[in-house]
Amino acid sequence: MRIAISGSSGLIGSALTRHLRERGDDVVHLVRRPVRESHERQWDPDSVHLDPQVLADCDGVVSLHGSGIGDKRWTPAYKREILTSRTHGTTAIATALAELADRGRRLRWVGGSAVGFYGDRGEEPLDETSPAGNGYLPEVVTAWEGATEPAERAGVAVAHIRTGIVLSPEGGALKPLLLLLKFGLGGPFGRGRAWWPWITLQDETLAITYLLDHEDITGPVNLVGPEEARQGAIVTAIARAMHRPALLPVPPPALRVVMGEFADDILSSQRVRPRVLTEHGFTFDHATVADAAAWITR
Repeated sequence: MRIAISGSSGLIGSALTRHLRERGDDVVHLVRRPVRESHERQWDPDSVHLDPQVLADCDGVVSLHGSGIGDKRWTPAYKREILTSRTHGTTAIATALAELADRGRRLRWVGGSAVGFYGDRGEEPLDETSPAGNGYLPEVVTAWEGATEPAERAGVAVAHIRTGIVLSPEGGALKPLLLLLKFGLGGPFGRGRAWWPWITLQDETLAITYLLDHEDITGPVNLVGPEEARQGAIVTAIARAMHRPALLPVPPPALRVVMGEFADDILSSQRVRPRVLTEHGFTFDHATVADAAAWITR
């Protein structure tokens, strides 16, 4: 297949590109800057427009664009950027795919999303049928997924990948924690009792590929590992795999001083289950937290 990827330079996009090319697919990167390579095609997501011809020869699209949730403190301006960097580009892709569908060319679309949709839900088990939570991130994710509506209305098969915390040897979202653990300075956040929806980068890549190959799977899909785990257990497992202690808990007030409003989402509890993936027969390479910890610290 020929697959177009937005956000291709990020952690997930880079890994997905490597995997798709290794299995023989042709990968096209949508880039903001001027084109430098033959596999690149320029787009301007802020314009909320994409020429359908950019995607006309593709079989599928994976949209991973968007400003990092934890890259900066959440000022009002950056919160607007988090939202618009997702919805503007998604709207551009949606209208382009809708126009192609009207011409009889329907592409598969695996659209970026996040478990932030569910908000802080304590001990409540959550799957793809659970309603949105309350707060800023649920509002962002609801608008993000909603921006695909023009394509869905035109008959495009769209899957929304509600991705959890991605564990990676490169660090990913947990890079600061991994550095602290390396020097024996890390530990759980607060009491460590919150449920953390985790997935390894390898399984994230495999799951996206699986969805590209299974157009019958549409709507929200939770990309999280099958073993439910509390935040303290995940930190402890990673520390054990690194042969380091995890004895120094990070007090929530200190986390809020460093990270601002985003700290409340780090401390939130989301007991998310991958019901759709498991019911369709997807097999995880890293089905337990111990497997994941061994992989990222190998």
